[in-house]
Amino acid sequence: MLPAALPHPPLPLLVTGIAGVAGYNAFLHFRSLYPGRVIGVRRVDNWPLRGPGIAACDLHDHDALCRLFDRYRFAAILNCEGTCKLKSCELDPWLAWRVNVIGVQNLLEVIDRTDVRLIHLSVDLVYSGDTNRPTGYQEDDPPDPVTIYGKTMVQAERLILAERSDACILRISLPMGKSFNGHAGAIDWIESRFRKGKPVTLLHDEIRTPTFIECLNRVFQAVLVNRMSGVFHAGGPRRLSLYQIGEILQRRGRFDSKLLIGCYRDGYAPVPPRAGNVTMDSSRLAAALGYRPFAAWPEDQVGAGSRE
Repeated sequence: MLPAALPHPPLPLLVTGIAGVAGYNAFLHFRSLYPGRVIGVRRVDNWPLRGPGIAACDLHDHDALCRLFDRYRFAAILNCEGTCKLKSCELDPWLAWRVNVIGVQNLLEVIDRTDVRLIHLSVDLVYSGDTNRPTGYQEDDPPDPVTIYGKTMVQAERLILAERSDACILRISLPMGKSFNGHAGAIDWIESRFRKGKPVTLLHDEIRTPTFIECLNRVFQAVLVNRMSGVFHAGGPRRLSLYQIGEILQRRGRFDSKLLIGCYRDGYAPVPPRAGNVTMDSSRLAAALGYRPFAAWPEDQVGAGSRE
């Protein structure tokens, strides 16, 4: 059963990575609940993202991060930072390492010997999806990423688990919500292509467990206020391929069906490599929270041939 209300999280709260879908929507959610007590961080070069409560700070800049903490004295961190552009990470591994690993290392150093609550977002792409797991990956399954992005996310997890035993790592899938620029997330990128009459090629055999952003925000709040620690999977209950997600958006927006093109990984461009079925079993998270946190995509939005 969904809890009627949740206690307040530790404040002030820092939300990093607000250029992404998860971070942006979490920032808006918590900012609306606790005006003036929530700060969102975006990278210095992302100047279009600005407004009340938004600070420019690169997490890989240790000195800048120290100044940010000296100013606000955060009691909790929701770390949504990460560069997830798969091709860019493959072509520039140092970029991926700097953002996804050094940023986490700096956060850990800044909050060392404090009781700051740390929630870190990882991702389902720490797995290859090449093995048959009928119920989805569980938290104890060893990571085997196929991309530089996934490998750096695994390294970030290991740093946190080694140095911050009280931290909570949430492995998310695709967060289904809007981004600040209208094309940074899976949904709004696909829809932006459809609106412009441009084709979208999506994989039949990359399968995810996406979540509604509203459900994810409630999970963030619940985890911030309790003492859950370690790794938890935070994927939705319905498995969807990238192509199926495209079908849903095409039907919902009544876009031209000819714009949606399906293909398989073996016919896809070699860079970046693509994961397969990386669906996750999130029953551990549900047990810890005491309720099933994620709503399934309504069946009437999923084509008859796509239903489980």
